[in-house]
Amino acid sequence: MTIENYTASVLQYIPVFYIIWSDDLLSASEINVAENAISNDSSLSSEDKKLLKSWLNVKNPPKNSVFKTWKQLIINSGVKLVEHETYPLTAFSEKVATHYHGEIPFNECIKNIEINLGIQPNHYNHLFDVHIDVDKKSSQYSAKEIDIILKGKHADTINTFRATLNDPIFSWQVRRNKEEFRNHVLKQVEFLAEKGYGAMAYSKEYGGTNNMEGYAHIFENMIWADGSLTIKFGVQFGLFGGSIQKLGTKNHHEKYLTKTGKADLLGCFAMTETGHGSNVRGIKTTATYNKDTETIVIHTPGKNDNKEYIGNAIHSKMASVFAQLIVNGKNEGVHAILVPLRNKDHELLPGITVEDNGYKLGLNGVDNGKIWFNQVEVPKENLLNKYGTILANGDYFSEIKNPNKRFFTMLGTLVGGRICVARAGLGGAKFALTVAIKHALKRRQFNDSVKVQEDLLMDYPSHQLRLTPLVANAYVYHITLDKMMALYCDESQPDKRKIETQVAGLKSIITWYANDTIQECREACGGKGYLLENRIADLKGDVDIFTTFEGDNNVLLQLAAKGVLSDFKAEFNSAGFSTVLKLLSSQLSDKLSTINPLYTNKTDKDHLYNPKFHIHALEHRTHRLTYTLAMRIRGYIKKGIPSYQAFLKVQTHLMTLGKAYSAELAYKSFLEHTETITDANHKELFEKIGTLHALQEIRKDASWYLEQGYIGGTKSKAIRQRVERLCTELRPHLNTLIDGFGIPEHLLTAPIAN
Repeated sequence: MTIENYTASVLQYIPVFYIIWSDDLLSASEINVAENAISNDSSLSSEDKKLLKSWLNVKNPPKNSVFKTWKQLIINSGVKLVEHETYPLTAFSEKVATHYHGEIPFNECIKNIEINLGIQPNHYNHLFDVHIDVDKKSSQYSAKEIDIILKGKHADTINTFRATLNDPIFSWQVRRNKEEFRNHVLKQVEFLAEKGYGAMAYSKEYGGTNNMEGYAHIFENMIWADGSLTIKFGVQFGLFGGSIQKLGTKNHHEKYLTKTGKADLLGCFAMTETGHGSNVRGIKTTATYNKDTETIVIHTPGKNDNKEYIGNAIHSKMASVFAQLIVNGKNEGVHAILVPLRNKDHELLPGITVEDNGYKLGLNGVDNGKIWFNQVEVPKENLLNKYGTILANGDYFSEIKNPNKRFFTMLGTLVGGRICVARAGLGGAKFALTVAIKHALKRRQFNDSVKVQEDLLMDYPSHQLRLTPLVANAYVYHITLDKMMALYCDESQPDKRKIETQVAGLKSIITWYANDTIQECREACGGKGYLLENRIADLKGDVDIFTTFEGDNNVLLQLAAKGVLSDFKAEFNSAGFSTVLKLLSSQLSDKLSTINPLYTNKTDKDHLYNPKFHIHALEHRTHRLTYTLAMRIRGYIKKGIPSYQAFLKVQTHLMTLGKAYSAELAYKSFLEHTETITDANHKELFEKIGTLHALQEIRKDASWYLEQGYIGGTKSKAIRQRVERLCTELRPHLNTLIDGFGIPEHLLTAPIAN
């Protein structure tokens, strides 16, 4: 049959048939996809449908002469494949048919074949002439608009801060002498303090703008300049200054906060101890009140009871020291006390010993050290006494009578710091992704012909699959952390216990994500990613510690999981535990009923892309893990095992629940925000990003879902195929998406990204 005998409608299908027969893609399910598309195509006549379906007979495939005719008409059309189009095969088919028959409409049925068979350009670009698109951007979406969406109400603050980072003092360079590096970072911190950024989270009377949410945003942007700057800035103004702000009273604010915000008073946050790590309640440093002298005596009782890994330890004049407060012989629990470390000549005061931690894996611009106290006296006014004070008569008083509640209320003030750490880790991941993807949009390697240009790294499906879901995650986590900081700063919600639980889990999964992403980007850049000049190597070292400071991730996940359990108002060693289990059972029974077999293998696009499915899957995992965890604990307690030991036995289960709860929270937060986007075009993009994130999250835990019978093998395979397909659909927009992070050119100094 010659070209004259093909209708325009049939002609559009020929490139598709040429591909599936060339690459031997036809299976029973794939034939079914093509047949359904043909049957539903209203542009085809009955004769056209009969002809096309005859070409799907595997027992009687098209003859070589027909195959050659297809090839010749494609070549004669002069049409080239544009790999970066959203639906490249469908667009190519439309152009071929248009060449012979004039303008024809885009064919949705062919698009469905392309999507459902997962046919990607790398499968077939060797069959056609390929248009090398030197413009790696897509005009469908605007990076500027995306950046505006991400900045939200903080756009002015962020824009001004990014411009501030254009000062030469923030020019990045390799620095390997820690003393020189530390001194340079100190100058950067002082520069930002002079510009008002140190105090921005404080109230106006102390030089700030009471903008904690904006502070978190600049924290993320700051890591694009340097990780050490970010952490030293956070220690000075967030931890040291924040402890004065959150745990102190007006006298402390007036005496110290303005000087702290201006970096005139450099301080450190002395909580962690060598021997006790994450167990803040168990720290051994003592703060004993002497009624006769009205002083508090700070003392390190044992060799391993020193403060460890204290940032700003070498430069600071004062420390916010966490210690066991002993009044009238009674231990009132952990409190914070301001302790001077050095005099005006920067000499250590009597009883103070400080040692440098030395070189570290990363963050060598931060002066970490160890601190010991030997009977160091400070006035009782140095006690940060918002939640517990020493009265004029020498007695201790707190409005929070329960010591446990008082302890966790004090630690709840650290939630903002955990959000900022997650924010900085996310910023590191964004930077690494930007470098890796911009590199992959230029770097070419391999193809099957020495006569044509090699393929772009970003056009390989494996490269898309390793990086694109990570970009989607970055968007989801960005929106989630925005919401968490807004909730934390909401003065109408004074009880921060729920937000503390949520942030504990989110800090864990986001900082782990950041480390995994930076490593993936390093590998994706090959040897170039290993060079210091391309910044990923330093990011690896700098962000690595984020998983274990501001709370070890494994410990925080257990805190998050216990928070989920505590929603049921239970003490697991109480007499009412069985009642709580009944409540759990009744609340979760509808969620845990046997899943309909039709649901476990439902694989159509509308279902798999539906947020209701994603939410159901993520909620099911959280609810199921909550229920089985509670049942296990009940079983141990019934056997007489103490509740503490029972929790130890289910420790890994707790961590799994913490991750599941955090993943569910992140996705729901992103969905809420997506509904607020008014521009329909960008809203659709964000919906696609959310779909990729959710399906990848389910795919990562496919083994659990399969074990539980929530999904079947067919559905698991379909989810994997959909993830790959979404990566291909987002391929043309990757440059726009990473530019949407808003990293300024003056900070994107990696040579392979430019």
